[in-house]
Amino acid sequence: MDRNYESNRVMNGTFGEVWFDDDYLAEVEEAKAEVDITYSDVSRVRNLFAGKKMTKLEGKITIKLHHVRSNIADKVAAAVKAGKTPSYKIIIKLDDPDAFGAERAAFYSCKPSKITFFDWKNASLTEESYDFTFEDFDLLDTVEVG
Repeated sequence: MDRNYESNRVMNGTFGEVWFDDDYLAEVEEAKAEVDITYSDVSRVRNLFAGKKMTKLEGKITIKLHHVRSNIADKVAAAVKAGKTPSYKIIIKLDDPDAFGAERAAFYSCKPSKITFFDWKNASLTEESYDFTFEDFDLLDTVEVG
């Protein structure tokens, strides 16, 4: 890619979208998905530098929403009350019409770390935030620039 780029090509989060178990979340404010990589040291003869071997991956998702409905809390509560591990599919997309393309990924076996029933403050708009781990993912669409 050229060393310079047009500033309008920077992706704007306003065009982000999230689906939680195929339920479109129009009230989403923020979404973040990342994988933490753990490495173990590998000692090598005649080399003082420790080599690194990938030994563990941990997927994490954070979704922040305007508090409009109770759909996520309802699903998680129903699962845990039944003694079942809550597990969901989450799809995150960013599709700015001014960008070079869209990004979209699916995350599988997403497990929440908590259920938030109430979190409000007088004279303030309410929000809710959920943290998940995930066990697998597919990059469905990526941005390629020639």
